[in-house]
Amino acid sequence: MREFFLNVTRYPRYLIAFTLGVMNSVAQPLARRRSNPVTAVALIGALISGLISLTLVLRAMVQSAPVA
Repeated sequence: MREFFLNVTRYPRYLIAFTLGVMNSVAQPLARRRSNPVTAVALIGALISGLISLTLVLRAMVQSAPVA
């Protein structure tokens, strides 16, 4: 039983490491391109629209009654 719990505790660490790796591989190229004003505005717009989309999707998943 000890081996089972030891194995289960590895999964959150793997998830965190995987997520940080993906964020790092996405952030590095974007950080190099932020000096161009047009690219900076596009990146800010993409970030804001992504957050709005995530918020709306999560609200739709949590609400029990349909919105329309």
